[in-house]
Amino acid sequence: MPPSCGGGVARLGVSAQCWWMSSFDRVDAPDREQTKQGWRLLTRVLLEQRSGLVSGVVVGLLWSAGKVSVPEITKLGIDRGIEGNGTLLFWSGLVVAAAVVAGLFTAFRRWVAFRESRWIETRLRERIFDHLLRLHVGYHDRTQTGQLMSRASSDLQQLQAFVVMIPITLSNLAMIIAVVVLLFMAQPFLALVALAPLPFLNLLASRFSRRIHPAVLAVQQEQAQLATVVEESVSGVRVIKGFGAEGVQFDKVRVEADDIQRVSLEAARIRSRYLPALDLLPALGLVAVLGIGGHRVIDGSMTVGDLVKFNAYITMLIWPLRNIAMTVALAQRASVALMRVNEVLSAESAVSDPDLAVDLPRRSERTDVGAVRFRDVTFAYEGADPVIAGFDLSIAAGEAVALVGATGSGKSTIVRLLTRFHDVASGSIELDGVDIRRLRLSDLRSSIGIVFEDTFLFHDPVRENIAFARPDAPESDIERAARLAGAHDFILELPDGYDTILGERGYSLSGGQRQRIAIARAIVADPRVLVLDDATSAVDPSKEHEIREAMATVMRGRTTIVIAHRPGTIALADKVVLLDEGRAAAIGTHDDLLASNERYRQVLAAWAVRDEDGDDDAPAPGPDVAATLVERGRAVRQSADEDVV
Repeated sequence: MPPSCGGGVARLGVSAQCWWMSSFDRVDAPDREQTKQGWRLLTRVLLEQRSGLVSGVVVGLLWSAGKVSVPEITKLGIDRGIEGNGTLLFWSGLVVAAAVVAGLFTAFRRWVAFRESRWIETRLRERIFDHLLRLHVGYHDRTQTGQLMSRASSDLQQLQAFVVMIPITLSNLAMIIAVVVLLFMAQPFLALVALAPLPFLNLLASRFSRRIHPAVLAVQQEQAQLATVVEESVSGVRVIKGFGAEGVQFDKVRVEADDIQRVSLEAARIRSRYLPALDLLPALGLVAVLGIGGHRVIDGSMTVGDLVKFNAYITMLIWPLRNIAMTVALAQRASVALMRVNEVLSAESAVSDPDLAVDLPRRSERTDVGAVRFRDVTFAYEGADPVIAGFDLSIAAGEAVALVGATGSGKSTIVRLLTRFHDVASGSIELDGVDIRRLRLSDLRSSIGIVFEDTFLFHDPVRENIAFARPDAPESDIERAARLAGAHDFILELPDGYDTILGERGYSLSGGQRQRIAIARAIVADPRVLVLDDATSAVDPSKEHEIREAMATVMRGRTTIVIAHRPGTIALADKVVLLDEGRAAAIGTHDDLLASNERYRQVLAAWAVRDEDGDDDAPAPGPDVAATLVERGRAVRQSADEDVV
């Protein structure tokens, strides 16, 4: 603590401030810088709302004035209205009036405090959410969802509980200072006796602060762990039920719940050790005042009114001092919460907008758009070997290209690089002749529509899911997209048609229906480049033709990248690129590669075995099996061509 944080009556206001700030000074050295950054974050947010906080402080000062005036009026009422010749009714009326004023400002002070604290909580929650959406995908890949949810919910609630106390505590400090001044002006020695416990209170509060900080941190970390387990259990409830693993997940939740109980009881033990003493010490001063003050009234050196006033002032100090002790505990929780929130807000995205962004060429009737060029692209995930190494590919505007490769060959990584979910380690990717790193992320991603392998639909009406990328899309565009995707007919059969609210992740629909709505969503976005990331892999092969017809319609005249392994889907592309060891090992039509490239036949045959066996780790088939499966693939392709025609 700074030197000014010593004990003593004369430093009452400074000492109280030191108790408050002890959460800042008493943290361990490794966490100190993060804690400082967290408090700076809160300071910036408070300054944004300084007008509201100032009004809260002003109201608090008026409340303090009303509270402080009551004992003085009471003293005059006793001395003049009871022992003197004054009118008791008059003084009683003044006491009631002062109490009413104090009560009104109490209500107003509390309302202002909660209004400002909720505003700050809301702004920080919005800031966290906005920042999370801007962070690169790699950050989300390695960060637990439950941890992020905990920071945006329980941590901000801890912060709100502290912020609401700021104007209240400041008004309490003002009242403490005013009371101390009045006490010393009236009876210096008696005031000194009454306030003697305060240095010990300061010392005890400092020790309490040091002990409670790690305990509170442990509680909040365990709560975040529990949130992670619960979130995973709810999201994966179908897997849990499918394997009959309810007991496994329950054991995980029980372990985390027991951990929360253990660390919470440790924090409660620390509070139960210190808080009673923090409450008791101010009361000792009141006992001393009653003893010494009573003898002074008897010997005539004090009036009864003076003793009543003095006792009232001492009593008024107990709650504000207790409030400050409570604020110290809240400050510890807020300190931990700020540190955890700042960890998210201070995280920098590995992918961001360029300083000087350029625009893509505009669409026109004379200009085709959607040309994509990969130039010697190399990329590796953090701490791993390169997934993509020297990848070159040119896709003309309006051309459809299928990416085919074994598991782990880098097909989906190509899509992630194209949308700048990650940045290339070397080389470049161009869209319509512009390096994508020179484009704004919003411009780039609005120009690329993706239908993911794992379709995610929101718990919203069907129309809002389809119009997700263009919320203002007219009804005609939504229905047109649904018709093109082959979804219009089954949507009309839903209970409320386009207004039917889909269940969690859209699981109330079949896999094929979800994919068709996802395709319609991509159509409404009207992208320059359409990416179909294994869009039929989760659909039963017997139903694949339904999705394939919709894909063929959408792809017509639009640059399309198809990640596929089923011959019928691959056949929709103008050319096929075989990915092997991160490179374009072969480029040609499906028939050409099928006839001339042994590796291509092996990859297709291996995927066919996995489709039949449901085993992603199945070994590659031998030459005889591959030949048989390839012939079957030709038959599937011929059937697909007939379906599309």
